[in-house]
Amino acid sequence: MVKCLRVNDMDFMTHEKRYRTLNETLKARFGKKVFKVSLNGHFTCPNKDGSKGVGGCIFCSPSGSGDFAGKVNDSLKMQYQKVKTQLLTKWPDAYTIGYFQANTNTYKDVATLQTLFEETLTLDSQMVGLAIATRCDALDKEKIALLSTLNKKTFLQVELGLQTIHEDTAKWMNRGHDLRCFDEAVSQLRNAGIDVVVHIINGFPQETSEMMINTVKHLNHLDIQGIKIHMLHIMKDTALGHLYEASPFPLLSLEAYVDIVVKQLEVLAPHIVVHRVTGDSPKDALIAPEWTLKKFVVMNEIDKKMRALNTHQGLYYQTR
Repeated sequence: MVKCLRVNDMDFMTHEKRYRTLNETLKARFGKKVFKVSLNGHFTCPNKDGSKGVGGCIFCSPSGSGDFAGKVNDSLKMQYQKVKTQLLTKWPDAYTIGYFQANTNTYKDVATLQTLFEETLTLDSQMVGLAIATRCDALDKEKIALLSTLNKKTFLQVELGLQTIHEDTAKWMNRGHDLRCFDEAVSQLRNAGIDVVVHIINGFPQETSEMMINTVKHLNHLDIQGIKIHMLHIMKDTALGHLYEASPFPLLSLEAYVDIVVKQLEVLAPHIVVHRVTGDSPKDALIAPEWTLKKFVVMNEIDKKMRALNTHQGLYYQTR
């Protein structure tokens, strides 16, 4: 059993990072490096199979297999060992979190979910937790009760894809649920004591920078523990890719994206852990924007701008 350290409400801001990072938060909690091992539990999505919609979100690949998740035909143990072996070359003395990333990872019956998640926890004595990515419309009382039980056994984070608070954008991207569904799911998860991490996307063509910042301001009024900020990727073999190739629309430049993210961080509640400030996709799958391939350049530009402005997460945070 891995001992969990007590985490004080300390200041995570450093010269390099002016926001509360996942890496430092996990190190403070567990005493050393923790990395995620992406796993594929062979899930589908209610927004693809006709339960809630068809086709999935506009940017989602048809398979939704997860660009960096394990191979679905491999056993959980095989997936875990393959990814862990690769990452241990970089961090030889580290704990792990099993990360169910691909598709909607509560979209099965409760008994199947219980077997899957509990099996995962037996894969390695160095595994300190689970991260489960899902949708707000794939949660119910029974599933939240199961997650609550898991939360008492291990460190648990549930990731919810919101992307935007703006309903016109949500309809355009074929999200398949409204903002009320999302807000209610966050409330139910938090009532069960479960940590919530929210995904948002910058760069939707119909949104201004103010609208993107307002998405973060909305999240401040919910009880969330983490956020992942992404840029809108245009990828091959997606509905968005086909739309863009037929009629290209303006995308954010690197400079514009950095400016928006810095402003989002400035209004973000200081206790919320920032899991990502950008993301990348496989080079052979990306149509645009090409600058997103240079993930570390994007991260460095955000750090540079925050240092130049002498700003930090929560500088302009308002509770009301």
